[in-house]
Amino acid sequence: MDLNFTDAEQTFRREVQGFLATALSPQLADKVKYGHALTQSDMEHWHAALNARGWFANHWPVEYGGTGWGAIERFIFENECALANAPRIVPFGVNMLGPVLLKYGSEAQKRHWLPRILDGSDWWCQGYSEPGAGSDLASLKTRAVRDSDHYVVNGQKTWTTLAQHANMIFCLVRTATEMRKQEGISFLLIDMKSPGIDVRPIITLDGEHEVNEVFFTDVRVPVENLVGEENRGWTYAKYLLTYERTNIAGVGASIAALDEVKRAAAVRLRHGRPLAEDPTFAARLARVEIELENMKTTNLRVIAAVAGGGAPGAESSMLKIRGTEIRQDISALLRRALGVEAQAMFDQQDLWGAGSDESKEGDGEEGARGVAAQYFNYRKLSIFGGSNEIQKNIISKMILGL
Repeated sequence: MDLNFTDAEQTFRREVQGFLATALSPQLADKVKYGHALTQSDMEHWHAALNARGWFANHWPVEYGGTGWGAIERFIFENECALANAPRIVPFGVNMLGPVLLKYGSEAQKRHWLPRILDGSDWWCQGYSEPGAGSDLASLKTRAVRDSDHYVVNGQKTWTTLAQHANMIFCLVRTATEMRKQEGISFLLIDMKSPGIDVRPIITLDGEHEVNEVFFTDVRVPVENLVGEENRGWTYAKYLLTYERTNIAGVGASIAALDEVKRAAAVRLRHGRPLAEDPTFAARLARVEIELENMKTTNLRVIAAVAGGGAPGAESSMLKIRGTEIRQDISALLRRALGVEAQAMFDQQDLWGAGSDESKEGDGEEGARGVAAQYFNYRKLSIFGGSNEIQKNIISKMILGL
């Protein structure tokens, strides 16, 4: 699935590969490859390594610490990182809040917050979804009432990813109720150490503490932490979501995962022959690979448009839909390839036997992640970031005018 890169792009590709060979430890790469949970230290270590090389905020303008890369360079970087089993960048600060601040933030906010995203001083989480306001995000009820030079925030957010690690949260809050619901929302930056904030874990089906509930009780937020104008937060939220949905597509991660499926199919046996030779399985694998190739091309087009100063529109919804469906299809193919051995207590690392029909038991409950656990966890992909059903509505409205 290689593109015809120019000599300069091939040189850059080798530069990225060289960086990964030295900066990415085998231990961290193995944790990613075999689905083991990453610690906060793992993620912070990788962010710091990228920042030291100047590659952390690779889509930001150079004057704010970005790289100046074009669409192809960014694609090469993402693809090589995925193939090397590097951790995916935690997106909330650098990939989501950063673009909003660059477009809508004040100069004072840019000078203060952007360097802190780069050097890891702040770990951000996203306060969007609420009970009763997930895909219908404009129905959110968390209130922020102006009190002199502060807003007083009360309400609840849910499914807040990695909030247990975060010291800051960017939050959508309702600041007006007498107007159309989309027009009464504001975008606040809130210190997670503020009195009145309570973070409670939600344990997911795979047994991990990845998401949380966050409760706000009379939390005071300085007025200078309002991004843009009061009651214009819906505009900023939609802009941020286009970046989130584009990133959710995960083209590089899907390419690496598809390679794992091919590897498994080459050594796993069915009726005495490699699974890769089974016509039904081979047809399913080919269909996913074709769809992934098509999505890769669309992703490059969107990245190129953004690099030219635009913002992804309906294309980001297309990428979100197809990207998440493809990743789910790939995880289902891997589970199908392993058959009854794709159990939660089998470590993926032990499943690439030399053509054997049997697998060894994994390395215990703490370390074993299991193909089944990943399969169930990936059911969330078509829901978060705006469910795929909502994305289809967006496409029909923006492109078809329905």
